[in-house]
Amino acid sequence: MVLVQERAGYEAARRAMIDSQLRVSGVNDPAILAAFAAVAREDHVPAAARAVAYIDRAVPLGGGAMLAPALSHGQMLTAAAPTSDDRVLVIGRPGTYLGALAAQLCVSVTVAAPDADWTAAAPCSLVLIDGAIEVAPDGLAAVLADQGRVVTGLIERGVARLAIGRRVGGELVFTTLAEADFAALPEFVAKKSWSF
Repeated sequence: MVLVQERAGYEAARRAMIDSQLRVSGVNDPAILAAFAAVAREDHVPAAARAVAYIDRAVPLGGGAMLAPALSHGQMLTAAAPTSDDRVLVIGRPGTYLGALAAQLCVSVTVAAPDADWTAAAPCSLVLIDGAIEVAPDGLAAVLADQGRVVTGLIERGVARLAIGRRVGGELVFTTLAEADFAALPEFVAKKSWSF
């Protein structure tokens, strides 16, 4: 009985998240909303954090990893405009929630850690980086197919913004779209240098 009530509570929280966090903020694509409705966010956080799985901010997962707010993921998917034909690579720590959302929209989805070898996933038409980067990861452009795109949080002057990148001449070129709530991925921060 408690399990049934708990599940009903999570389902109600998921509906409220869709209606009060996503729809009102411009995430209105029916397929993307259906993906959010189908994926249990509480299954992607530690048991102790399940009660706050649907709040409108990042949820700590332990070990420095964060689950981005649902709105950040919704904005990413909206900007990415995934199709069922996309071959998707999700890079994150852990990236499983965003990967589960993408799997509702695309047939081929691979989830990998930031320090993994992604070449087995190549060529990808879409890369979703579940977090914010200051510098593009080495080798990422080589994983992208022609006309492929990367959607991520991009840190510029200390502020994370949603960005979409495309491969131009063998390198990634990013266009920022709007401020977004992404935690920085330590693997992709710029090396500090001295200046006078």
